[in-house]
Amino acid sequence: FTRRVSSWAHQSLTILQKPLLLDCLFFSLLVLFLLFTSFWSISVLYLVWLFLDWDTPNQGGRCFECNRSCTIWKHLKDYFPIKLVKTAELPPDRNYVVGCHPHGIMCMGTFCNFVTEANNFSKQFPGIQTSPVTLAFLLHLPVYRDYLMYLGLCSVNRRSLDFILSKPQPGQAVAIVVGGAHESLFAIPGMHCLVLRNRKGFVRLALRHGASLVPVYSFGENDIFNFKAFPTNSWQYLCQITIKKIMKFSPCIFWGRGLFSADSWGLLPFAKPITTVVGRPIPVPQRLNPTEEEVDHYHMLYMEALEQLFEEHKESCGVPASTHLIFK
Repeated sequence: FTRRVSSWAHQSLTILQKPLLLDCLFFSLLVLFLLFTSFWSISVLYLVWLFLDWDTPNQGGRCFECNRSCTIWKHLKDYFPIKLVKTAELPPDRNYVVGCHPHGIMCMGTFCNFVTEANNFSKQFPGIQTSPVTLAFLLHLPVYRDYLMYLGLCSVNRRSLDFILSKPQPGQAVAIVVGGAHESLFAIPGMHCLVLRNRKGFVRLALRHGASLVPVYSFGENDIFNFKAFPTNSWQYLCQITIKKIMKFSPCIFWGRGLFSADSWGLLPFAKPITTVVGRPIPVPQRLNPTEEEVDHYHMLYMEALEQLFEEHKESCGVPASTHLIFK
C-alpha cells in the first residue's frame, strides 16, 4: 500500500513537472479564455496581481514552509527511495553556492533534498536557508509561477542571486543545477557526464560574495528513466541544441514505467535509489571584481572536489569502480 501511495505521489509530481510546456500553455490559455467569459473578473484580478508581483522572483521569492514539509514529498522520497548523505558541516555563519549535479531528466535528487523537507535538510544542516533557483521565464508564467514560488524557487539570473546572497542574515545557500538543460541531453542510465568545463558563472557569483562553494552529486539520478541519446554530430542533436537556445529547455526522448505495472511503458520513473551526497565546502574569498585567473583557479578546485566526492562515494552507491566522471 505504501508503495502504491508513493507511486501515486510521484505520478502527481510528474504531471506537475512534465511535460512542462503543456502545463504552462494550459494555464496561460485558461487566463486568456476566462477574459471572454462571465468569469472575466477572475482573469483581470489575476493579471493585476501578476503585474504587482512581477519582480518577486528576483527578490527572494515567496516560500511557504508548510508546502516544503507536505507529507506528499515523504511519499515521493520513499518511492525511489532518495537519501541525503552529509559529509561535512555547513556552518551557518557564512553563505554558500551549492552546485547540484547531474541534471538528469527531472532533477529529482535536487528537488527532494533542496526544494522540499522530505529528507529533513534543515535538521541536518541547522541554520542554513536553501534557495533553489530555476529559469527566470518559468517564474513569469501565469499560475505556474505561483506553484514554483510557493516551494521556494527563485530566478537563476544575476539580480536574483545577488539579492539572496546579500541578505543581512548569514546562512543563505543558493542551490544551482550547474549543467542546466544542456546536461539533460546526457542523462543516459549508467553514465555520469556533466556539462561543467565552461560553466563558470556560479564561481564568479561565489567570489563576488565570498560564499563557499559546495559540490553535490546525486547518484542514480540518470537511472530513473530510459533515454534515447543522439550522436553529437547528428541532425537530431543539432535540433535539440537549437531548440534549447531558443526555448531555454532541451527536448528529450525518455520513458519509464506505467502507473499500475512496472512492465508497462509510461512516464512514471523507475523506482531506483537516488543518493544525494553533499560535499565539503570550499572556502572562497570575496572579490568584487574577480579576475579570470581567480575564476579559473576556484573553478578547477571545484571540479577536483566534485571528482573526489564522486570517487569516494561511487561504490557505496552502486557505481562500478571502473566508472569515472566525464566533464564536457
